[in-house]
Amino acid sequence: MKQERELPAKSRGRKGAFGAALLMAAAAGGLLLTGCGSASADKPYAGQTLYIYNWGEYTGDNLIPDFEDMTGAKVVIDSFDSNEQMYIKVANGDSYDLLVPSDYMIERLIKEDRLQKLDHSKLTCMDLLDDGAKDLAYDPGNEYSVPYFWGTVGIVYDKNKVSEEELAEKGFNIFLDEKYKGDIYLYDSERDSFMMALKALGYSMNTKDEAELQEAYEWLLQCVETMEPEIVLDEIIDNMAQGRKALGLVYSGDATYVMAENEDMGYFMPETGTNLWTDAMVIPKNAEHVDLAYEFINYTSGYDGALDNALGIGYTPPNIEVMEELSAEGGEYEGINAFIPRSDNPNDEVFTYDEETRKVIADLWSKVKLAAANAE
Repeated sequence: MKQERELPAKSRGRKGAFGAALLMAAAAGGLLLTGCGSASADKPYAGQTLYIYNWGEYTGDNLIPDFEDMTGAKVVIDSFDSNEQMYIKVANGDSYDLLVPSDYMIERLIKEDRLQKLDHSKLTCMDLLDDGAKDLAYDPGNEYSVPYFWGTVGIVYDKNKVSEEELAEKGFNIFLDEKYKGDIYLYDSERDSFMMALKALGYSMNTKDEAELQEAYEWLLQCVETMEPEIVLDEIIDNMAQGRKALGLVYSGDATYVMAENEDMGYFMPETGTNLWTDAMVIPKNAEHVDLAYEFINYTSGYDGALDNALGIGYTPPNIEVMEELSAEGGEYEGINAFIPRSDNPNDEVFTYDEETRKVIADLWSKVKLAAANAE
């Protein structure tokens, strides 16, 4: 975490040969439809430009051109690397028609009255989306947001080195097992590192209790001082796909890519709970093309848009039909448990926003990383 990256970019653009091959295969099989086509309908938004602020490389290859073809509008996407970077622009009054922040940041934007309430009569997509991605604590009733991608955080592991039975027994505490000393990756995310430690200790990842946060800090300190972990960002993805370590903490979308590349890799979520995350589409108060933003939300959440996103990025859209199709027998993600988010474990949580706790965790994480550097 070189900068303030509480929810780092989750494998933005993990396409490579894997995603390209899937897109080519899907196109050959007639899966990727292209909206209305230039001759089949009027262009109701011709001459308008939709301004979107999204994570870098977080759209499928055909999503934007197909939407432009369907509507006649032009889409301009600016990219951010962290929720905090996005927030600064929004707080400074920069105008966008659509944002795609993460759950806890949406909660902050709602509290600060920076978002428009959604007119659900303009949303044709909500019944297409999995209930597990809707009506979450950061936005009850989806009054302000529609989920874009969702997933979990878990352990990607080499099945030749680590058994699922051992993972079930130890959960996140396996990252303290000296049998794996020098053979683990930690993700450079203060929030998810503390989530792992707090869940290993049996606490809520949203705790504000200073004593519990201190215990989590000591757990992480023990890990970096005894286990010789590598603390990394997105390089964990290719490294685990190549089997370079036994264990790593990853986002589910990255695990989907790793498992698709290497059949010896597995994905495990401890029963003690983990982070259930969502990146969602919201319309800021100063949006200029609101109706066009609704069109984009509906298209992205529908079958064509969600399928293209899933094939191109590897993350999970909440569209039920797409999830079922891609995970079914013969689907591109058949047998990859990381692709379908777990939504039935009462110990899983969504991050909530609390500025004071964020500052405490940020300070403690910097100390953990300093200890890790000194232990090298």
